Amino acid sequence: MVSLALSQISTIYKDAAGIAGNIFAFGLFVSPMPTFRRIIRNKSTEQFSGLPYIYALLNCMLSAWYGTPLISSDNVLVMTVNLIGAVFQLTYITLFITFTEKAKKLSMFGLLLAVFGLFAIVVAGSLHISDLSARRICIGFLSGAALISMFASPLLIIKLVIRTRSVEFMPFYLSLSTFLMSTAFFLYGIFNFDPFIYVSFLLSVYFCSLVSCTYDTCKSWLVYLNFRSQME
Repeated sequence: MVSLALSQISTIYKDAAGIAGNIFAFGLFVSPMPTFRRIIRNKSTEQFSGLPYIYALLNCMLSAWYGTPLISSDNVLVMTVNLIGAVFQLTYITLFITFTEKAKKLSMFGLLLAVFGLFAIVVAGSLHISDLSARRICIGFLSGAALISMFASPLLIIKLVIRTRSVEFMPFYLSLSTFLMSTAFFLYGIFNFDPFIYVSFLLSVYFCSLVSCTYDTCKSWLVYLNFRSQME
């Protein structure tokens, strides 16, 4: 009786965390819109990077595949949010390719094809694994690795921030939305007893905290440098 009650409570908490994660994820998906309004208005991607959207697309596709009943039967909320996310990321990548310079068009298009090719290989390969537990472990590791690389990718922008002496290419609200979503899905993974989810999102929370601290530090440092240059 007690174990049944605890199981029901855990399910309620899991669903609540998953729904919260979906809501925060939608905020994450729409957060680049101001950036792309600027890109469309200026008809240029300027110094914005398209790599985070490539990472995000790969992550969404792999995570959506992990959430399907063919891989794990208890992660429907993971599947739905990542299917929506994949549509958003593909839209952003298309806009980025449209307005970026020719050299970046080719590299971004090549990366996009590589993502689709890799995903096709993963799907075909996993379907050849007859043992469902082994299939889940395999895709769990792959989706976890993609998730971690996606959330670590904003750290690549730090070099650009230092060179340009501006934090405009390091979107704060994107990091905030990612932090909130990661926290919600970390709890979802805990209540669902899924280590592939809670370990990946725990690392995501760490990376988001690191990016936020870097944002605050760089912003204060850049304000000081600009003030000192004006005084000289």
